[in-house]
Amino acid sequence: MKRSIAIRTLPWLLFATLATGAHAAGNKVVIGDIDDMSGVYADVIGPGGVTAAKMAIDDFGGSVLGNKIELLTSDHQNKPDLGAQKFREWADRDGLTMVLGGSNTGVSLAMSNVAKEKKIPFFAIGAAGASLTGKDCTPYTMHYVYDTTSLANGTAKLLVKQGGKSWFFLTADYAFGYQLQDGASKVVEANGGKVVGSVRVPLATSDFSSYLLQAQNSGAKVLGLANAGNDFTNSIKAADEFGIGRTMKPAALLAFISDIHALGLKTAQGLYLTTGWYWDLNDKSRAFGKRYFAKTGRMPTMNQAGYYSATMTYLNAVKAAGTTDADKVMDQLHKMKIDDEFTSNGHIRADGLMEHEMYIMQVKKPEESKQPWDYYKLVQKMSGEEAFGKLSDSACPLVKH
Repeated sequence: MKRSIAIRTLPWLLFATLATGAHAAGNKVVIGDIDDMSGVYADVIGPGGVTAAKMAIDDFGGSVLGNKIELLTSDHQNKPDLGAQKFREWADRDGLTMVLGGSNTGVSLAMSNVAKEKKIPFFAIGAAGASLTGKDCTPYTMHYVYDTTSLANGTAKLLVKQGGKSWFFLTADYAFGYQLQDGASKVVEANGGKVVGSVRVPLATSDFSSYLLQAQNSGAKVLGLANAGNDFTNSIKAADEFGIGRTMKPAALLAFISDIHALGLKTAQGLYLTTGWYWDLNDKSRAFGKRYFAKTGRMPTMNQAGYYSATMTYLNAVKAAGTTDADKVMDQLHKMKIDDEFTSNGHIRADGLMEHEMYIMQVKKPEESKQPWDYYKLVQKMSGEEAFGKLSDSACPLVKH
C-alpha cells in the first residue's frame, strides 16, 4: 500500500518540481551595464561602476526569486549605435531584464528608445541630458543621480548670485553639452545675468587653446564649462596655464571627485560644483566609500555610488513584485522610497526622474584638506524639487497635468 501511494504521488512531485523550476527560469535576472569603459568618461563610471554593481549584487545575496543574478558588461565607446545594438542583442539573446548605463546623453537617448521597444527597465546614470525624463521620456527609463536641470540650478544660480553676471560657455559638441548649456543659460538669464557667447568643442579634444582664447576675448566674467570627464580636466588645466582665473571664474557645471583627484587641490581649489553624492556626507556614505576604497584604491564618484543604489533598488523591486515582469517591476519602482547609501529620501517620479537632494560644493584649498580624498566643503543643500523642478512642470508626455 505504501508503495502504491509513493507511485501515485511521484507524478505530482515531479510536476511540482518542474513548475517551480519553470517559475525560477521565467524570473531569471540579467543586468546589463553599457557604459564608456575606455574613453573620456571611463573614470566617471567605467570599470568602477562594474565594481559598484557587483557590490550591490553581493550585498543582496547574489540571487533573487531563486535565480543567481547575472551581470553583463559592454563598452559603448561613446557611440549611440553601439549602445543600442548591444542593448538589443542582450534583450534578444541573453534574457536581459534591466540595463544600467550611459555616461553619454547621445548614447543614453538611443538606449532609451530600445528600452521602450523591448520593455526593459533602463537606469540612465552618468548621462546628464534632462530630456531623458522630459520630452524624450519612456515608461521604462529612469534618470538617476543628476540631470542638466539640477546641475544648472546649483552651480549656475550660485555664481550669478555671487556677481558672475556675464557668461561664456565652452560646450561639449553633442546632446549633453547642448542641454547643459541651455539649462545653465536659462538659469543665468532668469537671475539677471547674460550669455555673451559660446563655443562648441569636439569630444576628446586635446588642445583647448583656441577655444579659451575666444573665451578670454569675450570679456565674460564666468567661463561655463559644459563638458565632463577628461575633457573637463584638460580644459581646467589649460585654463590654469592660460591664467584664465585672473579675468574669469571657471564654473564646473559637471565635475566628479575623480576629476578633482586628477587635477589636484592646488589647481582645482575654489571651484564650485554641484553633486548628487559625496563620500564624506554622512555615516552611510562614509561606510560605503571606505568599502569601495578597499576594493579599488579610490573613492567612488557620485555615479559609481548611483550604480550601487540603482542595482540594489531594482533588485528590491523585483523581490517585492515577485517577478521580473517589466511593467510590474516598474509599478513597484514608482511606489518605493529609496533609503540607502546614496540617498535617504529618493523616489522615482511619474516621468522617470529619481528625485533626491543635491549639494553645491566648493573644492577645498590644499591646507583645508585633512586626509586623502577630503576635497569638498558643503556650501548649500537643495531639496529634490528645488534642484530638479516640480513634476507638474515636466515636459514628459507620461505626466498627467
